[in-house]
Amino acid sequence: MINLPLREQKTFAEFFAGVGLMRIGLERQGWKIAFANDICQDKYEMYTAHFEDADDHFIVEDIHKISADDIPTVTLATASFPCNDLSLAGARAGLKGRQSSAFYGFIRILHEMRRRRPRFVLLENVTGFLTSHSGADFRSALLELNRLGYVVDPFIIDAIHFVPQSRSRLFVVAEITSENEISSIEEKPKDSEFFESELRPRALAEFIFNNPGINWRLRDLPALPKSRRRLTSILENLPHDSPEWWSEKRTTYLLNQMSQRHRIIADRMINSAGWSFGTVFRRVRAGGSMAELRVDGIAGCLRTPRGGSGRQILVKAGLGEFHARLLTPRECARLMGADDFVISGSLNQALFGFGDAVCVPVIEWIAQHYLNSVIDAPESRADRPQRVAYA
Repeated sequence: MINLPLREQKTFAEFFAGVGLMRIGLERQGWKIAFANDICQDKYEMYTAHFEDADDHFIVEDIHKISADDIPTVTLATASFPCNDLSLAGARAGLKGRQSSAFYGFIRILHEMRRRRPRFVLLENVTGFLTSHSGADFRSALLELNRLGYVVDPFIIDAIHFVPQSRSRLFVVAEITSENEISSIEEKPKDSEFFESELRPRALAEFIFNNPGINWRLRDLPALPKSRRRLTSILENLPHDSPEWWSEKRTTYLLNQMSQRHRIIADRMINSAGWSFGTVFRRVRAGGSMAELRVDGIAGCLRTPRGGSGRQILVKAGLGEFHARLLTPRECARLMGADDFVISGSLNQALFGFGDAVCVPVIEWIAQHYLNSVIDAPESRADRPQRVAYA
């Protein structure tokens, strides 16, 4: 196992940094930023509004044009690379797609760093990464990390465990190792249930089981917390005459876009003796735009507002009234666990920034229960996990 100098032990480079929420989560667990990169000028502007030291380490550039010489020696490299070509909402072009192929720019940099490669890599993307091209894209990505000397550990975390937002994401922690440290088990498990857990649900467990050619190292992790926070905990108290609330004509149109089932729920809310809240996404169903209402106290997954369908709508109903508006940038920040983020720029800029970001407390949890538990262990070593996948 690599023993790192103390000065290097908790430094990181953040690729595809966006507005910097990965940084916030890691810093809350004692990590220090050394480098950041993103191609998007708008996100950089939001980053600089919050982080005064941005000019010291942030490069706005296409990752394919960045040299490994530009990257300082760090312990961790993070990569929340574009999900556009991997998500169900996209064209599913996969890692060969125009945007998600940026992953290979990241791999190139790691390759060129040679002996300076970070001890850890943390990938983050949509869960569609697991099934993109029937698993071929995910397999290819993990094998690329194997070729660079990393063993890999994937898991899935839904932000609902921390904030009132349904946001399931696939993570991979990769740790550099030598060939004689790649562990194996004598017999192949009889079925995928050997790997199945809260953080590795059946689809991921089956992928691990069906890919013995990948060098895995699966660490046992603690149970995720159970959050009781609900949508009302993140809402701004805006008077009904605030410009953010839509006109009666616009809200009526929204109501009329609902299916009969959802309209019954909305009418029940309207006729109640008190206020209640829900969220709405517009989706294309049977060739038309439909408004789908959610009233369980949890927001849908924040998305970038491409084409209008990604804009999440807040509804407030009761006492015979119905009001609607978009979620505000501050509410989006709170849904991402970045309550105190300094918000600048336009509404669209903020919605793009937070819609593409990571959920801060999820990153905190990974830093605390995975990265720090390994680095802070005696002699920078963790106990062998109870379950180590075969190579």
